[in-house]
Amino acid sequence: MKITKFTHACVRIEHDGRVLVIDPGTWSEARALVGADAVLVTHEHADHIDVLRLAGLGVPVFAPRDARLPDLAPLPVTRVAAGERLTAAGFAVTAVGGRHAVIHDGEPDCVNLGYLVDDAVYHPGDSLHLPGRPVDTLLVPAQASWLKMTEAIDFAQAVESRRVFPIHDAQLNDRGLESVNGWLGETLGDRYRYLAPGETA
Repeated sequence: MKITKFTHACVRIEHDGRVLVIDPGTWSEARALVGADAVLVTHEHADHIDVLRLAGLGVPVFAPRDARLPDLAPLPVTRVAAGERLTAAGFAVTAVGGRHAVIHDGEPDCVNLGYLVDDAVYHPGDSLHLPGRPVDTLLVPAQASWLKMTEAIDFAQAVESRRVFPIHDAQLNDRGLESVNGWLGETLGDRYRYLAPGETA
């Protein structure tokens, strides 16, 4: 399974000619979607979904059942709830979680699903909901309005995974990225590796 990180929270997963893209938002590169067979969306925020780009793509899109998304017609959107298992681009996907992490005073209060792909790769979206099982690869949010560094570290340590790659990092400048990579690398050791946008593991 090949994983390519794109800007912010967008990740492309490829295996045996099949391509699954998670969270291609307005900040991510359009090329992340070239040849995509299906798309998973964790929640409704624009940094995780580019509605116009997906409307013209013509592939299946899976999104949380209660997400408030603009009309994507004629593109069908399959609505998903936590606990559901589905097949997307030939990958077995389990939806977990429920709500977006809180920034302040209960906001934002929107649905957020994490996706466990082939019981191997876990993308939590904008939450720190545990996948409920060991995984090969964890995609850990590195920076957000709703996140403290200690929470990201605790989350990554709580998830039993062989590898940890950061996502949700587009608001970090070079100094901030160096600091975040330093903390995650020091606390997670050889499990942790930073992937620059477009880099593949």
